[in-house]
Amino acid sequence: MSPNDRISNGPDSVPYTEGSFGSNKRLAVRETILSDRNVLDCTVYRPDEDPEVDADDLGDAKILFTGEFKVPEDWDQETRDDFFGDMDPSLFSTARIESEAEPGTPGFFTPEPGDLVAAMPGAGIVEMFYVYDYCENETGRHYVLVREVDPTL
Repeated sequence: MSPNDRISNGPDSVPYTEGSFGSNKRLAVRETILSDRNVLDCTVYRPDEDPEVDADDLGDAKILFTGEFKVPEDWDQETRDDFFGDMDPSLFSTARIESEAEPGTPGFFTPEPGDLVAAMPGAGIVEMFYVYDYCENETGRHYVLVREVDPTL
């Protein structure tokens, strides 16, 4: 069972495809996220399976952090331990991410678990996040991210 199976396969789960942007509700949510005053610029990368090859730059996006990841109430300790592994739960957060490219255009992309997000909060600072999981409904994907900590700091 992948982490994604635990939080995204609920009754509200819907396919998140280029076609899902046909609904007015989905488009309205996308525009709300892109225009939110708290949104940050980011770039999304997809690592190659070959560690010798650089990650693919998927493109620019906007990220809206929505808070810390809260464990669902119905998770027992074993499920929690399995989800977090040896990672510090305080590094987990939730966010919405929208590609800056318009749906249906060649530059449009949808982040997936395993992708990397370079968020730019300002002043030349770049914070890296790992897309760990997501849940999905008719308004789009709600991502679970893990902040990468620089071990040299």
